[in-house]
Amino acid sequence: MERIIMGSLEKWLKRKNRKPLIIKGARQVGKTWLMKEFGRKYFKYTAYVNFDNNEHMTEVFDQDYDIERILMAINIETHVKIIPEETLIIFDEIQESPRAIASLKYFYEKAPEYTIVAAGSLLGVAIHKGVSFPVGKVDTIQLNPMSFREFLMAIGEHELVKLINDKNYQLMSVFRDKYIDWLKKYYYIGGMPEVVSSFVEERDFSEVRYLQKRIIEMYEADFSKHTTERELPRIRMVWNSIPMQLAKENKKFLFGKIKEGARARDFEIAIEWLQDCGLITKVYKVTKPAVPLKAYIDFSSFKLFLLDVGLLSAMSDLDAKSILIKNNILTEFKGALTEQYVLQQLVADTDYTPYYFTESKSEGEIDFMIQKETNIVPVEVKAEENLRAKSLKTYCEKYKPAEAVRTSMSDYREQEWMTNIPLWTIITL
Repeated sequence: MERIIMGSLEKWLKRKNRKPLIIKGARQVGKTWLMKEFGRKYFKYTAYVNFDNNEHMTEVFDQDYDIERILMAINIETHVKIIPEETLIIFDEIQESPRAIASLKYFYEKAPEYTIVAAGSLLGVAIHKGVSFPVGKVDTIQLNPMSFREFLMAIGEHELVKLINDKNYQLMSVFRDKYIDWLKKYYYIGGMPEVVSSFVEERDFSEVRYLQKRIIEMYEADFSKHTTERELPRIRMVWNSIPMQLAKENKKFLFGKIKEGARARDFEIAIEWLQDCGLITKVYKVTKPAVPLKAYIDFSSFKLFLLDVGLLSAMSDLDAKSILIKNNILTEFKGALTEQYVLQQLVADTDYTPYYFTESKSEGEIDFMIQKETNIVPVEVKAEENLRAKSLKTYCEKYKPAEAVRTSMSDYREQEWMTNIPLWTIITL
């Protein structure tokens, strides 16, 4: 299994005056594997400490921040030599030990020669509960489910990935059917590493769905373990409503669709909790397509997406045939899957922050808006080869953007007013 983010960890390792690194991300996105693989590739020794249900190691940090004593305790716990530059120290599920989080500041200030990587699935939740975070004393990086490129690498299609990386649209057109076939499979399988690994080994779609359901059950178990009785039903209601919200033609999140008479203030904490866990992404509407987009956010209007397209398929109880076989069964839901997929690639594989745009008196909506340096680029998402882009055309006529993009199952083509890029090359934006 290859993760593109490994290159970012290598750059961090070579950085002068590097700080302890915290890897953020939801459960099951591969944080533990990534840290251990990083240790295997770049270090002679790896000392792995997991704070989940590990009371004696938690007590080590509860005493004080004597670095020498802590290092000795790590040596006793892991039976691994702790040698500067030769040993990677891993703190997993670090949110379970608030003082271990705080200790990273002291490692940075008093013992920077030691290399530390930490991860916490529920770190955001812990911080909102009052756990002190060593701001300015740590580096952070976000790990997401496997992107489509990583999925292709996992199944052995490295040449297809190379064509994407090289922006070789001519050859991609030759292999278009292969890209479409694997893309539809990705809509069903998604990018959760355990699920992808199972598919690579077994090629069994039933096992894929079983593992996805198990991951969803694990997330839902976290709801009850890590929140209050008051917020629990609201978190469940928001979580369960997302597939239905995305199935609407207008994908703006509507509180009234959760429960009749529901108001934003009743569910703000629930949405924030799901964001803190890394389970959802909130995409805000902007009121004006101008630089900087962040200055024109409408905080009252947003869409909510899940962390993974495969989990969206599983929560929607879609069977493999309805996704993989060309038919009209998914007429309404194809758009939801495709928009979820595009959002997921933008989050995992680019540095852009996606927004969306609609004018108050207009029914047309620009699915995503991104800021490329000084340009605002509208992106319209099409599930199939239907190339009618009415909303995008209207937008371009009014605002005259320097660049406009439609992404679909069709080949790359440049037109006078916009460029069509295939869905599998969304990272080339």
